[in-house]
Order: sequence, then C-alpha cells, then structure tokens
Amino acid sequence: MAVALNYSDQPSRRTAWYGQLYVQVLIAIALGVTIGYFWAQTGEALKPLGDAFIKLVKMIIAPVIFLTLVTGIAGMTELKSVGRVAGKAFAYFLFFSTLALIVGLIVANTVQPGAGMNVDPATLDQGAVTGYVAKAHESGIVAFLMAIIPTTLVSALAGDQLLPVLLVAILFGIALSMVGEPAAPVRDMLERVGLVVFKLVGILMRAAPIGAFGAMAFTIGKYGIESLANLAGLVATFYLTSLIFVLLVLGTVARLTGFSILKLIRYLKAELLLVLGTSSSESALPSLMDKMERAGCAKPVVGLVVPTGYSFNLDGTNIYMTLAALFIAQACNVDLSLGDQIALLLVAMISSKGAAGVTGAGFITLAATLSIVPSVPVAGMALILGIDRFMSECRSLTNFIGNAVATIVVARWDGALDRDALHRALNGEPAPGPARPASETDPD
Repeated sequence: MAVALNYSDQPSRRTAWYGQLYVQVLIAIALGVTIGYFWAQTGEALKPLGDAFIKLVKMIIAPVIFLTLVTGIAGMTELKSVGRVAGKAFAYFLFFSTLALIVGLIVANTVQPGAGMNVDPATLDQGAVTGYVAKAHESGIVAFLMAIIPTTLVSALAGDQLLPVLLVAILFGIALSMVGEPAAPVRDMLERVGLVVFKLVGILMRAAPIGAFGAMAFTIGKYGIESLANLAGLVATFYLTSLIFVLLVLGTVARLTGFSILKLIRYLKAELLLVLGTSSSESALPSLMDKMERAGCAKPVVGLVVPTGYSFNLDGTNIYMTLAALFIAQACNVDLSLGDQIALLLVAMISSKGAAGVTGAGFITLAATLSIVPSVPVAGMALILGIDRFMSECRSLTNFIGNAVATIVVARWDGALDRDALHRALNGEPAPGPARPASETDPD
C-alpha cells in the first residue's frame, strides 16, 4: 500500500504565537540586526551559526528531491507525462526568465541609477573581483552541462548539486515504473523512507531561527548598514523592481491561474523569512516542496518543477544581472547601444541558467556575463561588491516566490492541481480528514 510523503496520523493542533516558526525567525532576524549593528565584531563571529544551518539543510536536499521525484514518477500511469510536465516547465522558465531580464533592462534605462557617478574603470580594484571572475570562467555552459551527469549513480546523492540528483531520480523513477508490479516493494519502501526524511526536515527547521540570527548578525556586522548609503539608489531600484515583478507580473499570472499572489506569500511566510535571514533560497527548498504538495500540487510535478526551477527559473537573479550590468556601464560612462544591450541580454539568458540558489551565485553569474560582453568593464563589479550581500537577499526572495508560482501554474497547466486543496491551504483552512499538523516545517 502506497504511503504519502506528507501524511501524518498525529492530531492537528494550534501553536502559541511564540511557538510559530515565522515569529521565531522574525525575532531572530531583529536580534541579529541589533547584535551586528551595536557589536559588529561579535556579529561577524556568529557567521558559523548561519553557515551550519545552511549545511544542515543542504544535507537533506538530495534525499528529499530523490524520494519525492522517484515515488511520484513511479506512481504515474503513463511515462510520457514526465516529458510533458518537463516540457511545460521549461517553456514557463524560458519565457519568464527572459521577461525578468527585459524588465531589468527597461528599468535600468529608465531610472539610470549609475548615471553621474563618473567612475574611471582604471581606478577600480580589479583584485577585489578576481576570485569571482575565476569562478565564472570555471562555470561555463559546457562545464555546467557536463556537471549534470554524475560520476556514478550514487555520487549524485552524495554531492551538493541539484541537477545530477534530478537526472538520477528521473531515470530511477522511470526504470521503477517500467518494471511494474515486481518493483512495488521498492516503491513502498522509498515512500516510507520519505516519511522519515520529511520528519527530519521538520526537526531541522526548528533550528531555523538560530541560523537566521547568525547569518543576519554577520551581514550587518561585516558590511554595516551604513555601507548602503552611497549605493542606496541601486539597492532601492532593485528592490522596487523585484517587488513590481512579483506583484504585477507574477501576480497577474497567479490571478489567471486562479489564486492570489498575496495569499501565496502569506502561506509561505515562514520560508520567506528564512530565505531573508540566511540570504539563500536553498535553505527553504525542502519546506517549499512539502508545502506545494500540501497546497494540492501533484508530487511528480513538485519533484520536477521545484528543483529544476532552482537552476533555470531565477527571476530575481535575472533582474539583478541586467540592472547591475547597466548600472556599471552608466557609472563608468560606457554608452551601450541597442545592439550591445541585446547582446548582453542574449549572453545573460545563457549564463543565468545554472546559477544555484546559494549566497553569492548571482554575483558569479554577473561576472560570467560581463567577461563575455567586453563593452562593460568587469572591474566595475567592485562598485557593487560591498552591497551585493544586501541585494542577494532580494534575489533569493524573488527566485523563491517565482518557483512557488511556477509549480502551481505548471500543475494547473498539466491538470495535476487540486484546486480545493490549494484554496484551503492559501486561506489557512484545515485539510479534511487525517492531515499533517500545521507542520514541523511551519508550525502556524
């Protein structure tokens, strides 16, 4: 008998406000900002807390993706539906990733946040960005594609990359489905292992406030709130652009799909605060997959769309790339023609694919783009190095919301969305019958 990964026979219960995860994370962020601002050295010393939490979460990402996708595909009646879901997902990713790049270009040309700075590229510290440029050259498109194929079947689960796990899970799930009834015990065993893994997710999420506290204390202690002053225009422009993209563009998509983007944000509030605190969307990936299933999205769709979107559907990173590139060009008085901007857009479309949802990946991807487009000086990245951490948080938040919307849209598009479950989840209504408690991953 098949066992659902998100099932629990424990009775639902209400949790006091101070026991809710999002409240604890919010308090932790406030404490982290306070420590980092008034005791900067202490804040910097707390960095291991944030790093340790992210490592804990990354430890379970591979098993979560593997178990969710394998059991989902194995339960499909027709294997061609796997290719159908993947095709729809990639069509969505391509369209909205390109749209995000175009939005960044339009805003940069309209607002021109770098105009008037009159920076001489020769005076910039090239050494400050050398490490990022080196990493960018190591992560070219060919290297990225080759890295999708793991060395062995097992090494994918032992590594820290999402796409090799995705490849192995799809192949294993297809093979399991083709074997049929003789493989039923294996499928049931994997589903039961999934119960344990998701319980482990709930346990680890209890440490989220500690991770958010350490990460935020380090950020403020290391870079200081005052470091925003001289480049506040770029930061404000980026945050406002991302907000408009989420509320207007993704909000319109959500309305056409039959749900409210604001209700979705409220539903994911604990995960969003965690992403804000850790500046990494990967920290909330297991919890996002769990919540998307509880919101009525079919397990195979969730297992395929969410981890793939973390590499191919990075709306926030794409807005950042074109906006930051034009900011550097404007600051250095480099006049980019329409042809130059189109070339920048085309290069960014390729280089942005494969940027992981980890801290700093957007900056490395920007370095990869500028190293191919000679019109914009790569040394100009030194201008935004000091504030990149603050923009990284907005990138991660936008990427996270974009992938949640993509999951629901693709599920609806493929006829794999339980509309009643979606509305219950977004409206905070309890599920009928035995249900997971308002969760170890988000105790609302």
